[in-house]
Amino acid sequence: MRGFYIGRFQPYHNGHHRMVEEIASQVDELVLGIGSAGDSHSPRNPFTAGERIMMVNKAVSDFDITTYAVPIEDLDRNSVWVSHVQSMSPAFDVAYSNNPLVIQLFTEAGVEVRQSPMFNRDVLEGTEVRQRMIEDRDWESLVPDAVADVIREIGGIERIQHITDTDRSEAASSGVTDDSNPC
Repeated sequence: MRGFYIGRFQPYHNGHHRMVEEIASQVDELVLGIGSAGDSHSPRNPFTAGERIMMVNKAVSDFDITTYAVPIEDLDRNSVWVSHVQSMSPAFDVAYSNNPLVIQLFTEAGVEVRQSPMFNRDVLEGTEVRQRMIEDRDWESLVPDAVADVIREIGGIERIQHITDTDRSEAASSGVTDDSNPC
């Protein structure tokens, strides 16, 4: 049996890892959909699809399950989203999600959907991990070691800090205000 689990994985964190571990106990193979694959270099989506594929592949390599990481670009037409996912993915028998919209869309398309318990959701969520990266606080304890290695390799901390910075701090220190900025 092959399962499907989609996430933005911005970044792949210990909550995702626990979910994958749980799913791996129920299926023979697992497709990991890298959602919003076309988005990167923004505060909400700082990492590219390729970088997230690296994170996922390295993090799940210890699990005794065949996995396929597949980039899935956003499609702003929910009624055809499942067929879009299916066209980008190896065939799968069951989808895993806790997202109400994803559950609804897969159910309407006749795909079995299973939910898994969320793990320490108040801390293990991408927003918290990214915020800690921005504020230079402990984020490494929230992601698998392999993911932390990838983030360091790609300069991910510097990237997210730069893309969330504003030009106000530079403008204020130089005496330039937004009103006088020619750009």
